Amino acid sequence: MFSPLTELNMVRITEEMVRKRAEHNEGEIFNLEEISLHQENIERIENLDKWCRKLKILYLHNNIIPKIENVNRFKCLEYLNLTLNNILRIENLRGCESLEKLDLTLNFIAELTSIENLKNNYNLRELYLTGNPCTDYEGYREYVVATLLKLENLDGMSISKSERIQALQNYSKIRQKILHQQEQYIQNKTKSTTTTSSEESSDDDDNENEEKKSRFWNQSTEFTPESRLKIHKHIEKEKRRSVKIEENKNIKNCPPILFNKSGRPLNINQAKLDFVLTDDEENNQFLLDLAVYKFLDTSLLDVDVQPFHVRVYVKQKVFQLCLPEEVFTSRSKVQRSQTTGHLLITMPKTKELLKKEKKAWNNEKKKEKYLEVTGRIIDDIDKIASNHSKFSSKKILCDDFIDDPDVPPLI
Repeated sequence: MFSPLTELNMVRITEEMVRKRAEHNEGEIFNLEEISLHQENIERIENLDKWCRKLKILYLHNNIIPKIENVNRFKCLEYLNLTLNNILRIENLRGCESLEKLDLTLNFIAELTSIENLKNNYNLRELYLTGNPCTDYEGYREYVVATLLKLENLDGMSISKSERIQALQNYSKIRQKILHQQEQYIQNKTKSTTTTSSEESSDDDDNENEEKKSRFWNQSTEFTPESRLKIHKHIEKEKRRSVKIEENKNIKNCPPILFNKSGRPLNINQAKLDFVLTDDEENNQFLLDLAVYKFLDTSLLDVDVQPFHVRVYVKQKVFQLCLPEEVFTSRSKVQRSQTTGHLLITMPKTKELLKKEKKAWNNEKKKEKYLEVTGRIIDDIDKIASNHSKFSSKKILCDDFIDDPDVPPLI
């Protein structure tokens, strides 16, 4: 007997997978009656007999299952679909007492006598073996009809009573023919697999170029479990490769992070441009000289000056620089050199200008205040002087007062 290759890392049936596929049952699996695990690259039937004892319908088509196993505990199972797998013989279904329909289409069952393991499945009414090597044997249908007496439909065609009677009459001869044909098939298959195994191993290089790909898909090979596994392995490699390419594209096309979690702007030079940031203290401003490509169209440039950072888009690539001090956005200006193509961004500071303006404003206020106070003082002095002159001009006379002209006045 030949065995399928096991080089490809297949998927195992996990509880998470089963719960995900049991969404129609709100994720509960202990009372699950139907589940579909198709197209998962599953390599083995396992764990389902422990988790889902009440299953009635089980879909496992389009996987890489080489053997029917771990299904004997499914006492309620009515329909089992194992289409498009790598099954080589029919076995381990005796405990499936309620099994009514078994679909094994497009597998690699060459041992047709293995259907005798279904004799104890008294409720089996439909069987599908289309696309298996055993269907090419002479007397295939007669042998199945005569072996499974309760079967009503084979490969989508109903079985008549006359057909069964005729098949039972020639059963011994037909069985001998079937045994001879399946032995011959297995011998030929073992020879072909030994000769092609060395050729297949040379093609298992991870870094396949286009020539190898075209040769792989254009070569004519017999449809066998080995070739099917090889095709799946090749498809998985291509999927992983395409996923990596997409991830790299997404990383490249992903916009850069401009701010950290606290909201502080980050320094970014995605365009990889040379630059010089100058602190012009005399004029109280920052000067950014950005070495933009000389022949780049100005329409591909976009400048955004913010109070604490400046951002320039150069052909959709970001250049961002944090500024040490706050600047005026409305007073900033951008110029471009006609000879070198460099950008010169002038950004006036806010801190020093505000200080100067505040100082000048305070000086003006003090001046006005001083002038007002001085004016009031002058007015008061004039009033005092006039009152004093009036007071001094008045003569205070007493009874004993003698006005002596030789005595000088007190004031």
